[in-house]
Amino acid sequence: MVRHRLRAVVLIFLAPLFPACGGGTGGPTTPSASPTPTPAPAGNVRFTIDSGAARHPISPYVYGMNQPDWAGRSRGLRLGRFGGNRLTAYNWETNASNAGADYRHQNDDYLGGGDLAGEAVRPHVARALAAGASVIVTVPMAGYVSADKAPGGDVNQTPDFLNARFFESRPAKRRGFAYPPDTGDRVVYQDEFVAWLESAFDTRSDPARTIFYSLDNEPDLWASTHPRIRPTGKVTYAELVQRTEEYAGAIKAVAPGTLVFGPVSYGWQGFVRLQDAPDNGGRDFLDFYLEAMREAEGRARRRLVDVLDLHWYPEARGGGVRITEANNSPDVAAARVQAPRSLWDPSYVENSWISIDARIGAIRLLPRMREKIAAHYPGTRLAITEYNYGGGEHVSGGVAQADALGIFGREDVFAAALWDLQGGMRYVDGAFALYCNYDGAGGRFGDTSIGASTSNHETTSVYASVDRGRDDRMVIVAINKSTGPTSAEILVTHAVDFARAQTWQIGATSAAPVRGADLAPAARNAFRLDMSPSSVTTVVLSR
Repeated sequence: MVRHRLRAVVLIFLAPLFPACGGGTGGPTTPSASPTPTPAPAGNVRFTIDSGAARHPISPYVYGMNQPDWAGRSRGLRLGRFGGNRLTAYNWETNASNAGADYRHQNDDYLGGGDLAGEAVRPHVARALAAGASVIVTVPMAGYVSADKAPGGDVNQTPDFLNARFFESRPAKRRGFAYPPDTGDRVVYQDEFVAWLESAFDTRSDPARTIFYSLDNEPDLWASTHPRIRPTGKVTYAELVQRTEEYAGAIKAVAPGTLVFGPVSYGWQGFVRLQDAPDNGGRDFLDFYLEAMREAEGRARRRLVDVLDLHWYPEARGGGVRITEANNSPDVAAARVQAPRSLWDPSYVENSWISIDARIGAIRLLPRMREKIAAHYPGTRLAITEYNYGGGEHVSGGVAQADALGIFGREDVFAAALWDLQGGMRYVDGAFALYCNYDGAGGRFGDTSIGASTSNHETTSVYASVDRGRDDRMVIVAINKSTGPTSAEILVTHAVDFARAQTWQIGATSAAPVRGADLAPAARNAFRLDMSPSSVTTVVLSR
């Protein structure tokens, strides 16, 4: 493995700021007078870091995956999700399921677990909690779940297949819960499912190890993904709100301390019109949904949906090819590393049908969603529980993934979970490691986001953090999106003099973090960082 030497001269200047939150190791060092920042040696870009600006906690749940391997690639992550299309028709009583159009519309035992109720889910929850992480469990609410595990193709080969091959799924039994549940009544109750999980795991005493519940998966696509259990076709605004009230209410009745995620929408057309729902009437769906959930809280006298849950597979294209495709040509790679800007940047217009054909222009997805929340249901949190920028085996994928993780933390996202699209995710895993396990010994990005900006958003990104209760450590993630080397002068305002900086990097020659040379200050709290082409560097500043 090639060892990269990162020559650096990072400039960190001090101003007399208020000290960090008390109780940390190493108290603040206050200069006797406000120092004059020492100019950094000339660089291509300037990174400006200020520990007293834009300061807020980073949710640990932004570091999540849908297919976690807790002993391997997911080490250090804080969220797993048990979800996807197959869970829409999951029968927790027998572990039968149906992936719909994703796989032959057949009932089968793909999820495993045998016939022991809930056993397809229990190991996923147990492994997440044992790893010190939380987990999102999907609760079906489409109205039907698989009645059997008889593979052999499409269930529509069976006469009267809806009644013969599926059981009715209801939100609430309300009382008389039993384990194992009654498998002979041809009805599956979802509150009984949740009640069993709540009794099987003590998850309410530790917020770092808890269970959240997701209201099914991509209901805007039920009619196309699961047409066998959707005899009425597309879901409507009214139907989805009604189902949400019923199922979220049933979940909260047995797990009042949990957080419920919804509507788990698949993408832009779902956000806007619920995939052309018959009753859309030109109304923006997410505006309608948030307003309806606010009104539902008034009726129920408790919040039913806590987290606005969306999926985001970018539509951005390079050279006519979508960046999520298995294509790493220079044009695709160039579009891929820019695509995370659509999460926030009001000046960036990507090449996609959303920006161009739909005339949205700058998508600025996260601020856009926060504005909807503020206008229609304040206090709702925001999650992206499926996303992928492609390029898992290419450095551009690692660059985009690192950028997205930094944005999620900076933009106050509550939860985010990657979904693997193709085999091979070495560079994506390396990007996660730079935040969650950069040194292979549990080294992490800080838990508190602080102000960090770059003079050039097109070629670079920068994110910075400190740890709550201490001011003797700062972690910066610096990203070079360009295909040439880039030098950065980094100016940091903080209440402590840093004596050195350690570095770890992924780049064209290494998908996993490689230890770089330690950096010494060139002036008082001042360094310069020379970044390799297409690379991500974690810089750990300490006394």
